[in-house]
Amino acid sequence: MSLLDDRRKIGQRIVAGFPGPAMSPEFVELVRRHKVANVILFRANVEDRAQLRRLCGEIQELVRRETGAPAFITIDQEGGMVTRLSPDCANVPGAMALSAGGGEEDALRAGRVTGRQLRALGVNFDLAPDMDVNSNPANPVIGVRSYSDDPARVARMGTAMMRGLLEEGVLCCAKHFPGHGDTDVDSHLGLPKVDKSLEELERTELVPFTAAIRAGIPGVMSSHILFPQLEPEGKPATMSRRIMTDLLRRKLGFEGLVVSDCMQMQAIQKFYGTVNGVVQAVKAGVDLVFVSHDAALAGQAAEALLEELNAGKLDRAELDASVDRILAYKERYALEPLPLEECGTPEQMAFVREALDRSMTVVHSPAGGMPALGAAPLFVGCRAFRPTEASNSEDASFSFAETLAARLGGRALVTTPDPDEGEIGQALELAKEASCVVLGSYNGHLKPGQRAMARALAGCGRPMIQVALRNPYDLADTPEQVWALAAYEYTPQSLDAVCRVLAGRLRPAGVLPVKLK
Repeated sequence: MSLLDDRRKIGQRIVAGFPGPAMSPEFVELVRRHKVANVILFRANVEDRAQLRRLCGEIQELVRRETGAPAFITIDQEGGMVTRLSPDCANVPGAMALSAGGGEEDALRAGRVTGRQLRALGVNFDLAPDMDVNSNPANPVIGVRSYSDDPARVARMGTAMMRGLLEEGVLCCAKHFPGHGDTDVDSHLGLPKVDKSLEELERTELVPFTAAIRAGIPGVMSSHILFPQLEPEGKPATMSRRIMTDLLRRKLGFEGLVVSDCMQMQAIQKFYGTVNGVVQAVKAGVDLVFVSHDAALAGQAAEALLEELNAGKLDRAELDASVDRILAYKERYALEPLPLEECGTPEQMAFVREALDRSMTVVHSPAGGMPALGAAPLFVGCRAFRPTEASNSEDASFSFAETLAARLGGRALVTTPDPDEGEIGQALELAKEASCVVLGSYNGHLKPGQRAMARALAGCGRPMIQVALRNPYDLADTPEQVWALAAYEYTPQSLDAVCRVLAGRLRPAGVLPVKLK
């Protein structure tokens, strides 16, 4: 049993963050006063690999001094569209891209590359892999973060990624239990509901989590989703003892760390309140509760838990068991960082390029194959917007249309994310002079304007190519005359691969991991 005092025990259960590349005074005070012993990092915390290495060292020094134990330094480094590391690191492709290209071997290598870099940076807990089965094409938050809509494939790929991370000495967790794949609401913004029986969940959603548990995954992250047939009292999974303890621990036999998704997401904050949600999550059996963006709120949650403990409303034996579990994992994974030179090596960068090349997937091809770009191609598409708060903030430094026009010649038209009739008319006017039209869509299946743009350009009488830069569901109704390519992510590295395809230097050989209809 831990010999920590009660305040330090509570502090071991909380994960908090701060807004910039250095620890804020509010965060430092949170650690000093409330003994919060764990951190989550986001893209805004990262300038480059050298700065991140220094920051992680400073975090560990502060937390060890104030709490008597090392910190979990956590990060959402899934790959693809959910990455936090800077461009001087090797940001591996996302789950669906890996699944389309190299299969389990690429997932294993992606885990090793990611884990080795995190070890060099001082990060010891990757909040990955995503084990959701993306069975709902209208899902606004998972999509390409999932390996497939096939539960067995998700299980194989996710456990391979897990093995790679663990081999490099980095903790990881399967998310978002018991499954976020069959939702059409983003839990960052609302409260989703999955009205399925346990038997239905066991056929789909629970298959990858069961496989991960059997393979020895050390962490499982909860989802902020209502499962009324599992929890009839109107509590999301994170706050449900029936789900987090009875199902996950007792029925599925999970003995590792149960971690929450962020308790400031609207699914919790709007409907239950963050502080109340934290208290209920701990009572439900969650070990590590995330209050990711507000140090003051994290402090309030710590005080609320301490009050519950002192009032006898929080089970002391469960608290001690959870803290012992946390400290045991910290001792095991409190490893010395590798040399910084192990992050962003030429070999790691080469793997990213090769894996993205393998992921390029032809979804539809007319009888004549991919049309030639010709002398005057027109490239059309929006910039990468933020489709979910799980993604990083928008990066306006590049665009599909401008990048491809600069590399391949021709003209560029950058549109808004949901183009109106005026923008569609402008594109049609420019298409009259084009030798080929190339449209880049980005979650276009969820944007009526993008769908209208695709239909209009398909009927303009010019050869046409469409590239899906996130979810391949954009290509579900591709007209017969349009050549369609799934690229799975909107990043500079992915656009490099798309350029190689369109220039005829790369033959796309990926296999689509989901059904489009």
